[in-house]
Amino acid sequence: MLKYTPEHLHCDAYFWGPVTPQGSGILAVQSMAQKQENFRIVATGVVLELDQSSQIMKKLKLTGSPYKIFRNTAFIKGMFNSGLEVAKFEKAQIRTVSGIRGIIKKALHNPEGAFRATFEDKIVMSDIVFVKTWFKVEVPKFYAVVTNLLLPAAERSAWQGMRTVALIKREANIRHAAPTDSLYRPVEDRVEKVFKPLKVPGKLQAALPIRFKPKFDEVKVDPSQERVAVVLDHKERKIANAFKMLRTLHGDKVDRMEEERKVRNAKFQAKKEAIEARKMTKQKEARQKISKMMTRKQIMNDKRLQKMGQGEEKRERKKKR
Repeated sequence: MLKYTPEHLHCDAYFWGPVTPQGSGILAVQSMAQKQENFRIVATGVVLELDQSSQIMKKLKLTGSPYKIFRNTAFIKGMFNSGLEVAKFEKAQIRTVSGIRGIIKKALHNPEGAFRATFEDKIVMSDIVFVKTWFKVEVPKFYAVVTNLLLPAAERSAWQGMRTVALIKREANIRHAAPTDSLYRPVEDRVEKVFKPLKVPGKLQAALPIRFKPKFDEVKVDPSQERVAVVLDHKERKIANAFKMLRTLHGDKVDRMEEERKVRNAKFQAKKEAIEARKMTKQKEARQKISKMMTRKQIMNDKRLQKMGQGEEKRERKKKR
């Protein structure tokens, strides 16, 4: 059961055999034959504990796909093989590849192994649903006692241990068939989901604000299509020319009105700037008057304080005399 074991690091291993005291050393070799070309020690270790009821659990991820969707409820198939397996996993937490969580509710009669599940949000048909589980690995309860050292010295060299399945197949020239589940399969890109265009009901469009109303693209005319030639008679030609003259006069009138509007705007802007300039001049003069008044008042206050100081000095001199 060794898989993805880090190189040059220790790992835990379980084996079934006779009672061995804790702290006993363990040595693993590829073959016990006396005559062999290559000699290699496969592993070394030490016994940590004795536990007859130990359980070895392996991670298992089961996947399925939805085949019917009703809002937040979906029918999932391909994850289990029978209704009994579904019953064992009722109330189990499931999840989609996009991250939407759900729960297994109840098994369905048809197809076999399908079940009903509810999710936090509505899923799509292209979602893959999976559940994380644990699988119990049973240790084979078999061991063979090696008694070659108990044989006489002459018979020790002729002793041969139990052959492995690989040795038996190699001697019988039987090609080992790899399990199909363990073979690598070509990586296929997921088909991009093409969603149908959004259709908003007419009543809802009328109730929506203008900025939320759907904007429809203009209908593009195929230039490859041939246009039908229209031949006008004398009366229709006169009417068309009259409308053309009216459109020309209207366009000229609109251009003259636009020029007049620009002239009026320029005059109004110049008048407004002149008013603003006069206003700024008056404000500047008012600020200058206020600053002059404040300066005079400050000078008068300084003089008054100076006179008060001189008067106090005279009084003090009279007192001293």
